[in-house]
Amino acid sequence: MSQLKKPVILLFLTIISATHASPGEVHDIVDYGARPDRPRFDSSDSLLRAWAAACESTGSPTVSVPAGDFLVHQATFAGPCKSSEITVRIGGTLVAPSGYGGESWIVFDNVEGLSVYGGTIDGRGGALWACKAAGGRHCPAGATSLKIMNSKDVVLSGLTSVNSERFHVVIHGCEHVTVHGVRISAAGSSPNTDGIHVQMSTDVTITAASIRTGDDCVSIGPGTTNLWIEQVVCGPGHGISIGSLGKEYEEKGVENVTVKTTVFTGTENGLRIKTWGRPSQGFVKGVVFENSIMQNVHNPIIIDQNYCPDHRGCPDKNSGVRISEVTYSDIHGSSATPVAVNFDCSASNPCTGIGLQNIKLTYGGAAAESCCKHADGEASGLVVPPSCL
Repeated sequence: MSQLKKPVILLFLTIISATHASPGEVHDIVDYGARPDRPRFDSSDSLLRAWAAACESTGSPTVSVPAGDFLVHQATFAGPCKSSEITVRIGGTLVAPSGYGGESWIVFDNVEGLSVYGGTIDGRGGALWACKAAGGRHCPAGATSLKIMNSKDVVLSGLTSVNSERFHVVIHGCEHVTVHGVRISAAGSSPNTDGIHVQMSTDVTITAASIRTGDDCVSIGPGTTNLWIEQVVCGPGHGISIGSLGKEYEEKGVENVTVKTTVFTGTENGLRIKTWGRPSQGFVKGVVFENSIMQNVHNPIIIDQNYCPDHRGCPDKNSGVRISEVTYSDIHGSSATPVAVNFDCSASNPCTGIGLQNIKLTYGGAAAESCCKHADGEASGLVVPPSCL
């Protein structure tokens, strides 16, 4: 893994000019007019102006959000900035408007050297979830609470994200991003509330995270390389998923992913790779899953290459995504279903180089079962040996 530098946050401004800040200068958003004692007061402009001042600094400025609740409408903070050492410290809570429903709520774009520490962001997604649960035809898709895009050398540490309308944290088109000690939570029934989504990014590290959502705890999209995930507690949710991949024919692959020391409790899946059942030039290569504990997980280990939601555009087609060099080791615990290991690979592009070592999963107190289609590899020390390896 590449060594990550101390990061920087960017805020996409429609406000451009600001005063230069001396090294170490702190820009408190209250000094720019934010009001924590008025829950209906919009502090967006104050936050953006504090960022603008920091972005113009040639030193090492800090944007400070003190204790209290601050209502913030959509805010995009973008660079490039003059400083490559901008810190954002959140001591309080940034609160979204109820029923915001836009595409993204808080965005950092084109930033280099940003560090974001502590605090809470509250997406207030309950109204949107209720709309979708009621089958509303005109419900918006929902907003990502925090999106970091086209940025480099970013640290996100100690942040809490609650009740996002849709994805909590998205990392897109970035290099060298460290996410440490985050806490993410939403109702288990909340739709599409992925905890952390990584796509088109390289050298991303996610450690010491607690994620409780209605969808994937961590989802990994096309173009992800050199991803390290360690010490993640997941549940409720859909587990840690590579994919879905292969929705588009020309799609970048996923390579060099390590997932280790994880705990899944009551999740729909544990360690999953999911691809559309349609032609694609995509691939998954060089993946290591190790040292995971499963507690009543429905699909502890699963490769599904026949993903076809609503049976539209892909029935009876083979996935073109090539899956190779995937190893699973020291996976223990309990399955909520009889089949704990399920490799349903593509008939035209079989999974190759699948390795299983020390897999001990039970169902109802006895050894669980396995199912294996179109996969090749080696297995040892298993309680649930797939017949095809």
